[in-house]
Amino acid sequence: MAEQQQMQIGEVAERTSLSLRTIRHYEEVGLVIPSARSKGGFRLYTEADVERLLVIRRMKPLDFSLDEMRDLLEITDRLAADQPPVGEELALLRERLDAYREATEVRCGKLRGQLLAAEDFAATLRARLGA
Repeated sequence: MAEQQQMQIGEVAERTSLSLRTIRHYEEVGLVIPSARSKGGFRLYTEADVERLLVIRRMKPLDFSLDEMRDLLEITDRLAADQPPVGEELALLRERLDAYREATEVRCGKLRGQLLAAEDFAATLRARLGA
């Protein structure tokens, strides 16, 4: 198996558009754990770590709490495990995942409504400037 490319935190921050401080915070609260450390003690991340951070970043504007993020990541980790769940455990995980999907759709709808209101306000300001 080929060795995975490892990145330092600065490259990960650039790729995810997250600050170093935010990435370190997510590590402190257990949402992401660097895959390795260099001999000098620097955090090293893999592509899978970057993908995990991107999931977290996408959840943030939808106002998911850290606990909800942690729960969702645990669900997806379990579903993607080398020995995936079966039977009742699989059904329960899929049910929980579907609840997050539903919550996401509701929250996206709310954001779309807020965006429409903001665009309407911007149009009102443009019209007043033109008057």
